[in-house]
This record gives sequence, C-alpha cells and structure tokens, in this order.
Amino acid sequence: MASPSIDRRNAIMVCIPTALLVVLGLVMLASTSVWVAEGAEYSLFWKQASFLGVGVIGAIALARTDYRIFRRFAVPIYLLAIFLLVLCYIPGVGKEVNGESRWIQIAGITFQPSEPAKIALMIALSSWYAHRQSEVKHFKNGFIVPGAILGLLIALIFFEKDMGTSVGLAAAGAALMYVAGTRLWWLLTAGVGGMAALSFLVYQSPNRMARIMAFMEPDNKEAQQGFFFQQYRGLLAFGNGGVKGVGIGNGFEKHGYLPFAHTDFILPVLGEELGLWGTLLTVFCFVMLAAYGIAIAARSTDIFGRLLAIGLTCSVVLPAMMNIGVTTAVLPNTGLPLPFVSYGGTNLLFTLATIGLLISVHRATYSVSPRGEKILLDKKNSIRL
Repeated sequence: MASPSIDRRNAIMVCIPTALLVVLGLVMLASTSVWVAEGAEYSLFWKQASFLGVGVIGAIALARTDYRIFRRFAVPIYLLAIFLLVLCYIPGVGKEVNGESRWIQIAGITFQPSEPAKIALMIALSSWYAHRQSEVKHFKNGFIVPGAILGLLIALIFFEKDMGTSVGLAAAGAALMYVAGTRLWWLLTAGVGGMAALSFLVYQSPNRMARIMAFMEPDNKEAQQGFFFQQYRGLLAFGNGGVKGVGIGNGFEKHGYLPFAHTDFILPVLGEELGLWGTLLTVFCFVMLAAYGIAIAARSTDIFGRLLAIGLTCSVVLPAMMNIGVTTAVLPNTGLPLPFVSYGGTNLLFTLATIGLLISVHRATYSVSPRGEKILLDKKNSIRL
C-alpha cells in the first residue's frame, strides 16, 4: 500500500517543473521576441500569455475530469485526429509555412493538428490494450493492429514534412506498446524497419540529405554557413553564455543571427542569457517530469490509466530531449519546439492538456474504504509496471 501523501507529492512534482518551464519560456520569449516583431516588440509574448491562460484553464478542467471517460470515446477521438491531419493536405484549408504543411486554418484560426493527435493516439492505444490485455502476446492484436493505429498517424504527420514530430511520436508510441506487454523483438524489428524506411526517404530528399551531411561535418566552414548554420549559431550562443550567462536581455545571437530563436532554438538563447545553470535547470525539469510521470503511472489503479500516463509522459519528454539534442548539435536538425518554452500556441495548449490528463490519472489513483480511509486499489500485474 502506498501513502496518500507520497502520491500527492507525485502530482505536485509534475506541476512544479511544468510551472518553472512555462515561466522560463515567457521570460525568454519576452527577451527574444523584441527582436522578432518590429513595431510590436512584445506582441508574441502577449499572444503566448493568452494561450497560457486558456491552457491552464483547460488543464485544470481536464485534471478534474475522470480520464476514464475518454476510454469510451477513444475511437471517435482517434478518427477526429485523422480528419484534422488530412485537412493539412487540402488546398485552402491546409496552410504551408516555410515549405511545410503542418497547419490548418479554419475561420481565421490557425493551429497544428499534430499536437492534439499526440493525445488522441495515446488514448487510442491505451484503450486498445486495456480492452485486449489477454491478447497482448498475440501477433495480430498485440502488435499488428496497435502498430497500424500508431503508423497511420505517424505517416500523416511525416508527409506533412514534419519528420521530428513523427519520430518523437513513434518513440512514445513504441514505449507505450512495450509497457503494455508487446514482445520486445517485434518492436525492435519494426524499429529497424522504420529506421531503414526513414533513411531511404531522407536519401530521396536533397534538402534532408544536405542537413545530414552538414551535421556530419560540423567544422566545415561551408556547412557552418549552410545547412548547419542554425546549430552552429546555437553552439556559439551556448559558448558565449558560459556558466553564469550574460544576463537576461543581453544575448547577442537573438539579434537576427540565430534563425527561429523564439521557437525551435530558444534553448541556446536561454543558455546564452542564463548560462549553464539555466540550461541544466531546464533539462532537470524534464527529468522530473519523466520520473514523476512514470511514478503516477506505476500507482495508477487500472491498465488504461497506467498506459495513458506512460504515453502522455513520453509524448512530452521525448520531443523535449530531441529538441535539446538538436540545439546542442547532438542530433540532426529536425525542427521540433521545446515543450512549454518555445513560442507556439497549439503546442502550449495541448502540452498543458497533457499535464492535465496526467493529473487526472493521479486523482483517480485512490479509492475510499468503508472506514473512510484512502487506499490504493489492487493492480493487475499483466503489464510492465
């Protein structure tokens, strides 16, 4: 039996790093957006703040909602996610930005459907395995069907030219499938096949191939002024910040030298102005989210809740680790935002919604005994948690 205070601490320790990351994001956006929107220096800051207000309200509402209700509507939620992703390919509805069709515009509202699709996917996979836990070792219902549920969304996102989101979502989905009990060698085989297909598609794309080649030669001057330019300037920002940083507002690279300094590459700006300590604080916040998100999953009272908590945690933490890897030039450039920190209303709204659902799983962990005591319900030991 677990102590109620311990479980309450898990939820608190999810909310604390979330709040810290949101505050860091607003501070850095206020510092960076001054140099992005001329004539309306803080317009991006106020837009993000308004999205934050809506996101917090939504997260609180979801936290106070019984997450198990989403299990009943898993199929329509998943189909809605597919419908929204398909709209990205329809002229007049899909909106192309920088050669990528990741957005849709309806009634003047522009948003990125891959963000709600992450949550829809985790609900769909968790519901599938919860209904068919006794068949998890069967090739069809334990691997093929959930793999198709995962693969369809990944394909729709990938061919929007959003390779980073598709890879991160594939990793999160595979983690959920493994925890559900899918045989490891099936997942490894699929992973090898997926990497082979990804390599082929990258090879067929001159732009993506040029990025990979530039990444492989970071000291090449031509690469530093070409496809490696963004990561090169990011490394200069980290180096300029050193341990203590140059101070908030005093960064150099955001002055038009580092492209997308307020979105995908906001971490180097943070590193330059707040130094190594600010960067490590950011990384530590995501480590805390991972640790306590898994703790909530481990104490959940039903299979659907445990799998949903794992999937939601991975859908936030894995893209964050990818963004950190890209901005520190450990990984090739994939164009992923840093959750909670980068500018982007859709990402902020649905990442906060993810946290709200995670807290909802926590809130349902305990039942009340006839004597009025909170008790942890018995678990089935059929999944890897």
